[in-house]
This record gives sequence, structure tokens and C-alpha cells, in this order.
Amino acid sequence: MNSDAVLLEIKDLRTYFHLDEGVLKAVDGVSFNIYPNRVLGIVGESGCGKSITARSILRIVPAPGKVNGEILFHQNGSTVDLVTLSPHGPQIRGIRGREIAMIFQEPMSAFSPVHTIGNQIMEAVLVHERVDKAEARRRAIELLTHVGIPMPERRVDAYPHEMSGGMLQRAMIAMALALRPQVLIADEPTTALDVTIQAQILRLMKKLKSEIGMSIIFITHDLGVIANMADDVAVMYLGRVVEFGSVRQIFRNPQHPYTRALMKSIPKIGEERGAKLASIQGTVPVPLDPPRRCGFADRCPEFIAGRCDVDVPPLIETEPGHQVRCVLYEN
Repeated sequence: MNSDAVLLEIKDLRTYFHLDEGVLKAVDGVSFNIYPNRVLGIVGESGCGKSITARSILRIVPAPGKVNGEILFHQNGSTVDLVTLSPHGPQIRGIRGREIAMIFQEPMSAFSPVHTIGNQIMEAVLVHERVDKAEARRRAIELLTHVGIPMPERRVDAYPHEMSGGMLQRAMIAMALALRPQVLIADEPTTALDVTIQAQILRLMKKLKSEIGMSIIFITHDLGVIANMADDVAVMYLGRVVEFGSVRQIFRNPQHPYTRALMKSIPKIGEERGAKLASIQGTVPVPLDPPRRCGFADRCPEFIAGRCDVDVPPLIETEPGHQVRCVLYEN
């Protein structure tokens, strides 16, 4: 991959919450690159830090969270480190929505219940572009048409409670795409939808990606969706990337014990009826003052005493573009 084409560089991203009980390390040293017109899938169980990573990029981490590291956004020959910007300042507000947009997990909670869908899409256009309300409304109707919402001239005046979950998800995609961003962050965008609507949303996002040429960070716990959508995959566990590679490398040659366990938990066609699905023993621990050790050590079937529990393993490149954070691959 040509490093000159990097659009967004995440370097040693750390998002900590300093609480009375201790330091909660939600994101603990995450690094990856986003390239133009490619999809990075971020996968892992709930509580692994996927959503906080996304919110850190846009600087919308709730208090008392503190973001450190580097988030380098390369734009028109210049580079800005989003970590150095005030979360409420004009510079980051000019980037949110216009350059980097986000589709949130719950569309009903993302929309204001007291304003129409059209007004909320129009607001995004009016804030960032010098157009009048008539032009903004025309753009809102055009966007609703683009994402496949029927009767957009009527739906533009609908309130969120008047629309189904699938319609709201499409409307949220329309709002995120209102300014044709370079990077779209999709945080579990299909979790609350039935499989038919889910498939439609995924097809829509792939179509829009090819039409607009934007990059997508796709966050999910669903490996089937990752296989369908992603070019590259980052597997996260306890706030860290434990494996990174192309979608082909991750699915054909998963190397971290956590990634292999996730793969085994996928239901497979042809399995005997009534057979129990493979599961990962235990749960993701709360990263409150975590010890310096492999985060997966307590759940790992390949745990090695005296190696896995003495320090955090580094990311090791096992083949070009394929990295894994595990002592099994150390020399």
C-alpha cells in the first residue's frame, strides 16, 4: 500500500477515563491507517473499545474521557492532528460531518424527536455550506431518494417516530452523506435491523462507496458482515488491536487465539441440527487499571505461564501486512 495515499493515520491512540475507582483504559495504544476508497473493518466483542475508538477520532468522547496519541488527517496537501484540536472548537466542527461523518448505532437516539428528518438533514447542509433553505431542502430530498426511501417529498417532513428502523437507518446514512465526506464511520449500523433490511443497507453502503469514492471504518461484532464489506480488518480486544491484516489473511489464516475463537463461533451451513455453537469462555474484563499482561490471558486456551502474564506482547508482522499481538509468534 502506498503510504503517500494515507488519508487518516491513528498512532498510539489512548483514551482513558480517570475515575474515582481508578483509570479505565478504554482504548490503549491503537494504531492503524485509513486509505482512500477502502473499508477497514473493526471487529470484537462488546466492551473491546471499538465505539470509543470511533468517537475518539471525531473527538466526541464523553467526560471524563481524555484522548492522547495522534490522529493525523491528511487533507489537500496539509496535515492536522485532531488530538490537538479543542473538542468544541470551530476547526474540529468544520471537519465533523464535512470531512469525517458517522452513522451511529441507534438511529432513534441519534435523531432529535422534535424536528423533522428533513430539517435535521438540512441543518447539516446549512451549517457547512452557503446555500439557502430551498436549496438545502432540495438536497435533503435528493439524499433521501439516493438512499432508497420511497416518497422522499413526503418523508422529508416526517418525524423520527413516524418512520421504521430501516427507514431511520437510511435517513441517518443520508444525513452522514449530506456533505460527501472523505471518511464515513459506521458504528454497528445494522445491529437493530432484520436480515432483509440489513442486506439492503450493506448493498447501499457499498454502492455509495464506489460512487463517492469515500473510505469507510465499519465497526461490528458480526464477522459475516466484515467478510462482505471490509478490505482490511482490525481485531480488537480490551482496548488494543490484537490482529490486523487483509480480510483474506484474517479469514484464511487467523493467528491470534482470540481471532480463531471468534471464527469458531460463527454458525456454519451443514452443521448437525442441535449441535452447540462454539463459545469463548468467560467475558471481556473491565479495563480498570489493567495489569501489564496479555488482555486475553485469562480466557486463552493457549495460555503460557511466565510469558503471557508478564507484559503486553508487541504487534509482530508474521507476513507482509499481517500483524498479531501474541507471544506464540515471538522468536
